[in-house]
Amino acid sequence: MPGLNLKFLERPRRSFYCPLCVKPMRDPVQVSTCGHRFCDTCLQEYLSEGVFKCPEDQLPLDYAKIFPDVELEQQILSLPIRCIHSEEGCRWTAQNKLLQAHLSVCEFNVVSCPNRCFVKLLRRELPEHLQHDCTKRKLHCDHCGDEFAGEAYESHQGVCPEESVYCENKCGARMVRRLLAQHSVSECPKRKLPCRYCRKEFLYDTIQHHQQQCPCFPMQCPNRCGTPGITQETLMAHVKEGCSTAVVLCPFKEAGCKHRCPKTAVGRHLEEATHTHLSLLGGLVNRQRLELRELRRAVEELSGSRDGTLLWKLTDFSQRLQEAKSRTSGSLELFSPAFYSHNYGYRLQMSAFPNGNGSGEGSHLSIYIRVLPGEYDGLLEWPFPYRVSFSLLDQSDPVLTKPQHVTETFSPDPTWKNFQRPRPGALGSVRGGCLDESMLGFGYPKFLSHEEMRKRNYIRDNAIFIKASIDVVQKILNS
Repeated sequence: MPGLNLKFLERPRRSFYCPLCVKPMRDPVQVSTCGHRFCDTCLQEYLSEGVFKCPEDQLPLDYAKIFPDVELEQQILSLPIRCIHSEEGCRWTAQNKLLQAHLSVCEFNVVSCPNRCFVKLLRRELPEHLQHDCTKRKLHCDHCGDEFAGEAYESHQGVCPEESVYCENKCGARMVRRLLAQHSVSECPKRKLPCRYCRKEFLYDTIQHHQQQCPCFPMQCPNRCGTPGITQETLMAHVKEGCSTAVVLCPFKEAGCKHRCPKTAVGRHLEEATHTHLSLLGGLVNRQRLELRELRRAVEELSGSRDGTLLWKLTDFSQRLQEAKSRTSGSLELFSPAFYSHNYGYRLQMSAFPNGNGSGEGSHLSIYIRVLPGEYDGLLEWPFPYRVSFSLLDQSDPVLTKPQHVTETFSPDPTWKNFQRPRPGALGSVRGGCLDESMLGFGYPKFLSHEEMRKRNYIRDNAIFIKASIDVVQKILNS
């Protein structure tokens, strides 16, 4: 080993330092021919390189002229030093020769566990280690009294048969561990048992209540048909569908047949009552037709505009115009969805003739408006008093050219029969062709010629847009 790496209280004399390692000499030796001193290890390493000259004066060396310098060694061993663990907290100081004796008792020196557990630690930490952490320490179990080494003791903890423990099922019972298995199997009220019918697991204290309501609990048919294998879960389905002795209603009960008979007699009843069932079905169809008509009207009411404006899109205009031209009798009239002049106001509808009507037939688009029977007619002023505007919208791109909508406006004459209060139910007679004067439309048979419609983009993507606006006076709405 090279020179001493110790913490001297005072710096040693220069003559105590080895010229090779520049540290206070360890096991000093002297060359008798020149008197130079070195650490024994340092000089041996120097000579092992094949150079047999003194490192200081380069004079030839002879192994026979090298001897231990006992006097110098005693001087170095007498120098006062601090403990090598002074930075860790040891306050010991004494002569160098007493260091090894001190390290054998120093609290900060690293030592091996005497139990040979292969752990190294500070001597001051050894008692705690031996008592609590050493895997080879000897310990007695507090429950059974047996002695174990550290690792075996830790393994024994949690499995000792004499340790007092609570039931794992949380029933509240406490006992020694060796009795726990028997308790869990046959005594614990929280143990799990399979239901004898559905085989699902339940707690012991709830399984009886479950078995009374178990879907797989065996049942007998209340009609005593004798069918085996009926369970609580399938009983209702059996009674309704599978039981041959069950009394059932006629399959035409929704049509009004109130006949009841055993399921086996249903076929004979259907054969005997065929005419009755047909008559009942006819009545059912009529009732459903009326209901559908009411539903259709309600849908129209909900989907219609209620702000006095309707924008009506007529698609497939070319086909509709061609169809109107090919008719041999009458003109093709198209009807818009119904709309309201305002909330709780007049119910109105537009109609259009693609190929014209009256004086515009064959050459113009004709547009009309009519008053329909509405929900609030009894609360409104009659005849219909508001100004009406029709517009055919120009669908030209506003970026390229300014759209030129065609608009016509009229105010109803109070003497016109077209705007008197319509009779309830008159809508069907109009579409059927009956000339009910209260339902006659008013408008423009020559609203716009076919030729003018083609000059601009009134028809685009085979569709036209017709807008109807009702000019409702604000003071009437607020009255």
